[in-house]
Amino acid sequence: MASAMTGEGTWLEQARAAHWRGDDAGESAALDAAIRADRANIAAILAMAELKRRLSDDRAAGSFYRLALGTAAQARSVPPALHPGLQRAEVFLAATEQAFADHLLGQLRGAGIDAAGATPRVAEALRMLAGDQPLYLQQPSMFYFPGLAQRAFFDRADFDWVPAVEAATDAIRAELQALVASTADRFGPYVTASPDRPPPNNPLLDKPDWGAAWLWKDGEIAEGMDMLCPEALAALAQAPQPVIPGRAPLALFSRLKPGTHIQPHHGMLNTRLICHLPLIVPDGCGLRVGAETRVWREGELTIFDDSFEHEAWNRGTSDRTVMLFEIWRPDIDADERDQLTRIFSAIDSYSEQ
Repeated sequence: MASAMTGEGTWLEQARAAHWRGDDAGESAALDAAIRADRANIAAILAMAELKRRLSDDRAAGSFYRLALGTAAQARSVPPALHPGLQRAEVFLAATEQAFADHLLGQLRGAGIDAAGATPRVAEALRMLAGDQPLYLQQPSMFYFPGLAQRAFFDRADFDWVPAVEAATDAIRAELQALVASTADRFGPYVTASPDRPPPNNPLLDKPDWGAAWLWKDGEIAEGMDMLCPEALAALAQAPQPVIPGRAPLALFSRLKPGTHIQPHHGMLNTRLICHLPLIVPDGCGLRVGAETRVWREGELTIFDDSFEHEAWNRGTSDRTVMLFEIWRPDIDADERDQLTRIFSAIDSYSEQ
């Protein structure tokens, strides 16, 4: 039968004839032969999905609808006659996914499991299983170090240096306020273009909406900051900052003006964690890392892996400012840190040639 149905007209005629006879098995065989002969035959795939749907085999129908949509997405063009079938596929899949989620959650509630009472990891797994949350993973834009835990936020209680940094919040805030009040404003745009590189595609390019007053930049204390912000620098010395000539430490006062939104993006490395010491936080500010959204609390460090997709915003009416700095990930040991330091230095040395 398969050899007799290599042409579309042949399999279509066979499938239609079987359909009008009420021969579901014959229709299925004709469509199966057509798909085996040409796995990109969207019309046959859609027809098979419709057949499975008529037979009340929704799981099989869904698998063929997904195949049809995936095949159409990769095709150079799709005949207009197939567009209604693809639209039906999208509607069907949305409905069945919701039905699956409702069934699943009902079964789990009956078994004594629900998202509200589950552990955070189980609750997140349930959200992903139900299709309510995408899978977020580390995706650094420059350097990926394997074998690290896929963890977006880190508990500040796990770091013994955190209390010393948080205890300096008031003193650091006072230095920030003096800096802002001075005639020589140290804040400039965080996103800037290098003179010898293409400008980044970022809506905040060269805008003061996201401002930076550098404490450490390119591995050196920013000019004058040792006199202007000694308390901030002393607090930073308590943290396990990377020391990489020409690259790190890196630390700054990061300011978001009202109405500013830092679009979702990924950091360059997954070997570091980003720390925010919130100094001035109006209502309406937030930070999303992966699937989790948090608000800053003044004086309490927020520590996260910026190689996850993340974004931040200030929907308030006044500036939000944090002291931002980076630390080594705690699951990278001293020997690996030393080797990574040499790797990053080697990378930088190439760009200097």
